[in-house]
Parts: sequence; C-alpha cells; structure tokens
Amino acid sequence: MDNTAIDIQNYLPHRAPLLMVDLILNIDANSVETTFLIKKDNVFVDNDVFIEAGLIENTAQTCSSIVGKKYFVDENGMETDNANVIGFISALKSVKIHGLPKVGDTIVTKADLVSKFAADDYTLCTMSCTSMLGEQLLLECEINLFIQKTISPVEY
Repeated sequence: MDNTAIDIQNYLPHRAPLLMVDLILNIDANSVETTFLIKKDNVFVDNDVFIEAGLIENTAQTCSSIVGKKYFVDENGMETDNANVIGFISALKSVKIHGLPKVGDTIVTKADLVSKFAADDYTLCTMSCTSMLGEQLLLECEINLFIQKTISPVEY
C-alpha cells in the first residue's frame, strides 16, 4: 500500500458538510484505510456522539474512494477534480455497531474489496469494512456500492 496520506476529496465528489473522511492513509487496488476526526459541528453528531448513520456514511465514503478513484484520473494518469460521478449504497449486509465515537475522537476505517464488476461508466462492488477507535472496534459490515459516471453539460 502507498503510505502517503491523500486528501479524500481527490477521489470523492463529497464536500463539507457531508464529507465524512479526512485523509486516505493507505490505498491500493484492493483495500483502503482512512481517518476522520469527529468535530462538534458534524451533521451526524448528537449530544457529542457521532451517531450510527455517521459511521455508515464514513464507511461508504471510505469504500467509494477505492472504486471512485478511477473516475478522478484522466487519460494521462493525472488526478482531476472535475469528475462527474454519483454513487450510493445499494445494500448493507451484516452491520454490527459495537460502539460510537465522541466529539474529538479520530476513527480509522478500513475496507477490503470482496468483489467488483466494472463497466465503462459504472462500477458495482462489495466491500468488507471495519471502523476503529484505537483498539476498540466500532463497526463491522459488508457494503454494496454503485458508482456511475454522469454526463457533464459539456458532453451533451
């Protein structure tokens, strides 16, 4: 894996206040590891606790970075920030939430590719995921994602 931290915004269309990942710590063709600092103004914080929906969104964005990165690299292999993509969770399987982090905590989320089907303008994948707070397991699940390149106004 690459050991250089990467800004997640290089591989996702999400922006604040819905961006739930700060940095990609490691990424390769089959796995990704991210980090996220829980801040008080986060939309998924309730009574200083990062709620279940936030953990799931963090996991989905972590997973999307490994699959979505192909849409953020141009034909010359250079990263671009003008990709037009949409993505959504098509299924959550065996979700287990063991704990919830609090404001000020930094979580680390890891995802491993289980299966992937890639067409020219869309990708379907299944990822196995965990979120940790130090040594404490917060979440484990399997998630299915659908990511599709959309047509930009210039392409019409």
